[in-house]
Amino acid sequence: MRSLSAVRIGTQVRALRMAAEVSGGALAKTSGISSSMLSRIERGLVSPSVETLERLANGLGVPTSRFFGDQARRTDFCHVRAGQGVVVDRVGAVADYRYELLGHLLSGNLFVEPYLVTLLPGADPYVTFQHPGLKFLYFLSGEVMYRYGSKPVAVGTGDSLLFDATALHGIEEIQAQPVSYLSVVFTLRE
Repeated sequence: MRSLSAVRIGTQVRALRMAAEVSGGALAKTSGISSSMLSRIERGLVSPSVETLERLANGLGVPTSRFFGDQARRTDFCHVRAGQGVVVDRVGAVADYRYELLGHLLSGNLFVEPYLVTLLPGADPYVTFQHPGLKFLYFLSGEVMYRYGSKPVAVGTGDSLLFDATALHGIEEIQAQPVSYLSVVFTLRE
């Protein structure tokens, strides 16, 4: 009888190999195990040793812990149709900065907040945003002078920024309107 743990590990090994577009023979060779052993592992017929898992992880370029992730139980999925994101009144939000939440997931230890931010006609520059996490911005329209700490950066349509959001940041000057951008904040759940 196959062990449930062996089946889960085998499923992960196969999924990672397929995602990496590596053949079974090639992975077996780079991992230093036989093709038949790899096949038996992927089918959940054997429980591989820790050493074998380390070899497979090295061959796939992933940490060994990746084989133990319970991806099958992760069922969160979010689809937001164009123009149908939830308009969010954020606590402490700057006047005339419109935040439209584009997705939300409940599982996992990574908290991700994707927003479409639109500066309405009365919006003023604001350079004192500061919060935990990493922030990614992708500008869809407009031109601004964006400040990160003491560094001002000219930003326009198609430009992106990625930074540690614990430093003071924000739009210092609005140079061409309309201004809209995708803002994604990544933080760890506590």
